[in-house]
Amino acid sequence: MAVKGTDLVKLLPKKTGCKECGFPTCFAFAMKLATGGAKVSDCPYLSDEVREKIEDLLAPPIRPITIGTGDKALLIGDEEVIYRHEKTFFHPPGIGVLVSDTEDEKDIARKIKSVEEMEFIWIGRTLKADLVVLRCASGEKGKFVSLVKKAAEMADGTPLVLMADKIDALLGGLEACGKEQKPLLYAITEANIEEAISKLGQAEVPVAVKAEDLGKLSALTEKLKEAGIQDLVVDPGSRKLWEAVRDQIFIRRAAIKQGFRALGYPTITFPCLMADDPKRELVIASALVTRYAGIIVLSDLKEDMLFPLVVLRLNIYTDPRVPMAVESKIYEINQPTDESPVLLTTNFALTYFSVANEIEATKVPAYLAIQDTEGLSVLTSWSAGKFNGETAGEFIKKSGIEQKTKNRKIVIPGVLARIRGELEDELPGWEVVIGPREAAGISSFLPELVGRS
Repeated sequence: MAVKGTDLVKLLPKKTGCKECGFPTCFAFAMKLATGGAKVSDCPYLSDEVREKIEDLLAPPIRPITIGTGDKALLIGDEEVIYRHEKTFFHPPGIGVLVSDTEDEKDIARKIKSVEEMEFIWIGRTLKADLVVLRCASGEKGKFVSLVKKAAEMADGTPLVLMADKIDALLGGLEACGKEQKPLLYAITEANIEEAISKLGQAEVPVAVKAEDLGKLSALTEKLKEAGIQDLVVDPGSRKLWEAVRDQIFIRRAAIKQGFRALGYPTITFPCLMADDPKRELVIASALVTRYAGIIVLSDLKEDMLFPLVVLRLNIYTDPRVPMAVESKIYEINQPTDESPVLLTTNFALTYFSVANEIEATKVPAYLAIQDTEGLSVLTSWSAGKFNGETAGEFIKKSGIEQKTKNRKIVIPGVLARIRGELEDELPGWEVVIGPREAAGISSFLPELVGRS
């Protein structure tokens, strides 16, 4: 639960009128502190004990955890809400593929490469998996270490998860890839926690905690926190769909609504261990995307499984407060000339890619004029007064398109035929053509338009 400024002000030393924090009063400082507008260190009079207490109160309900380093590093956790419409979800779950040291060498190489190479371009975004999850299925430390070395060489900086039952195997894998790569070590359990505390305490990498139920899980995280191991990812051990969803919801609610710090960590889930059928595995993974999983581990990466999953993830983790938009400018499609027509629409990303793809498919050279409507769709931007004859005319005049084409033929969306007269008044000398109501109609409309030019 969010801490209030009135709670924080009770902990401050109340040095009347000092203003050394940059605020006129301790109360003003506390209010800013509660909303993230100030730092605890801004007050020079806090004792170490009080500073630690305030930092603990201000810590996010779900601890942020980074796996890997550099551009490919995966950040999970640090979420603030139960429901997306309350604000937004910030950090999409990482999708990983399970690679065991008992698998065929060709399958191992193929799986590792697929994380790097299998990607999809969707409304201007590159969608792909994020992690390689290496499992010591053989129980042999040497074999596992060899797998980790091979993956570290092939994965080209892709974050790794090291899975082994024995702490010595995990340490061997960590040495093989290097702790500077910040892999996630899986997993600390009731059986090995004492050994883990003594041997992993100085590893400085995130670790996963697994238990049979949430009560035992929270006891383990508390014990690790007391030992100074705080970068944790949790696995409640559920291996059935309903149980997994139930546990994910419980963990999220306990952390955010009740402020229960012992479960305030991102989670790791294993659809790969919950289904033998790829289609059912995809269903389970999809449910866990929508219900708070921090990491989702698949048995394999196949295009027909990965594509719908990463698109779903994009949809769920796109900020609903910020429309998806593309740059407002003139796009040249199919190498247009000064005789090519101009098509006009808004910079809503889905509209742009739908229209651009249809134009490209016709092979007809054309200019696509994308007006800035703050990412709103055609009808929405028109109703908001952001896309009409006046605004479109002003955009066309400033875009430079008049120097690129002699055709002077501009096509407007069919759903806004009503702005034709306004646009003709704004653009004397231009012929305003009413286009199809849907992007799908461009395939027949555009060739016909050019044919009758």
